[in-house]
Amino acid sequence: MAELDVALVAADREVWSGKASLVVAKTADGDVGVMPGHQPILSLLKPSVITVKSTRQDGSEQVLRAAVHGGFISVADNRVSLLTEAAELSADIDIARAEQALAQAQAGEFGSDSEAAAERARLRLRAAGRE
Repeated sequence: MAELDVALVAADREVWSGKASLVVAKTADGDVGVMPGHQPILSLLKPSVITVKSTRQDGSEQVLRAAVHGGFISVADNRVSLLTEAAELSADIDIARAEQALAQAQAGEFGSDSEAAAERARLRLRAAGRE
């Protein structure tokens, strides 16, 4: 079975790379699901939660979720590159910290950046399966 070579790269590091059977992302043109053989695309990524379905070495399916804060998606020749300013895997998200950041943002503690901070916190909580 054909697979995708996937790389999730933030500005400061490679967050995840590996083989996958499906990548779902929210682009400027709408939600896109990429499977092997997908036509080439290049699009802006919207701040959202991406999903990557891959197969572990033991044959079981793994579903990876990550919060991405904008960027680009490139698909060509069964290669998917997700390039973003910042990305956090769901397993790496500190839920208590994200909840605290959301509460502080909702209280206006970040001044004019409070609305954007609240959206970033909500996105992190969605990726972690908490909102």
